[in-house]
Amino acid sequence: MSTGTSPTARALRTLEILRARPGTTSEELAERLGVTDRAARRYVAILREAGIPVESERGPHGGYRLRRGTRLAPVAFTQAEALGLVMAVLDGRPAAGEPGDPVGAALDKVVRVLPEEVGRQAAALREHAAAAPDPRAVYADPGVTNTLVEAVAAHRRAVITYRSAAGDEWRAEVDPWAVVVRRARWYLLCHSHRSDAIRTFRIDRVLAAEETTTGFRMPADLDPVALLEAHLGSGWAYPTHVVFDAPLAQVAPWVAGPMGRLEAAGERRCVLRGSTRNPTMYAREWLSGVPFDFRVVGGPELRAAVAAAAARFAAAVAGPTEPEQPGEPAGPGEVSRSAPA
Repeated sequence: MSTGTSPTARALRTLEILRARPGTTSEELAERLGVTDRAARRYVAILREAGIPVESERGPHGGYRLRRGTRLAPVAFTQAEALGLVMAVLDGRPAAGEPGDPVGAALDKVVRVLPEEVGRQAAALREHAAAAPDPRAVYADPGVTNTLVEAVAAHRRAVITYRSAAGDEWRAEVDPWAVVVRRARWYLLCHSHRSDAIRTFRIDRVLAAEETTTGFRMPADLDPVALLEAHLGSGWAYPTHVVFDAPLAQVAPWVAGPMGRLEAAGERRCVLRGSTRNPTMYAREWLSGVPFDFRVVGGPELRAAVAAAAARFAAAVAGPTEPEQPGEPAGPGEVSRSAPA
């Protein structure tokens, strides 16, 4: 059953509309809800029956509105919204199921104040849906993130203390342009006065941040996501230069920004230039996933990593094959079952 179109869900949606837009007419309400005028008036009647003082006024400036001074709960969730919230938290932060996790504690508080039926279903999902731990998961500190967001909004410089992946620590004064979330990682896109260049910093590695009183001018026509993608693939220790034997339009969907800059080289080829701090990962995880023939023409470290990966895969099929065993072939994610004797 669709929970977003139930009478309860539409009544709650009606309440949200009237709270946000006093004076909404029955015609406007019907359009927003996707129902007839008669049905819209019925949802208003449901609210009145629940004790919510909905007033109506005639005339060109009339419509439905909540009585002045009406006090309501700050937020109301439909069943679909509540369940979607729990699922999003567990999907994006598996650690929310662990004791002491601040996001998990906040989710518990939200679930406890939900209406009884909605809260019961959300609590059941919270309790019985297990989230597999992600060993590579890292989380940005909420306090540090808030400081950086406020500095971005106020157009004020910030001083950050940063620890690199190698463990080196330093302080830098930056113009914080944007906070960008990319694949469960939080990044600060900024201009660093320490290096006098555009930089991207992972916020989970920012140990401390302090907003200053010095203002800065935000770049015109800034596209934070595009700029972040471009800079994630540059400035690393090991250069990369790869030629693909396929047109740019076919290769582009398979090449993420951190892999470098992809450019056409005629009609049938394209060239990828960038850099990486981990040639082995670049070869095994990124290049091996592109379904087109390619040649590594630059970057000795990347060439060596590709050669090692190729030798490893070649060795995996160098020996004799085992005879096939009778039984039902296993599908994706299944365990093969032998045929009964």
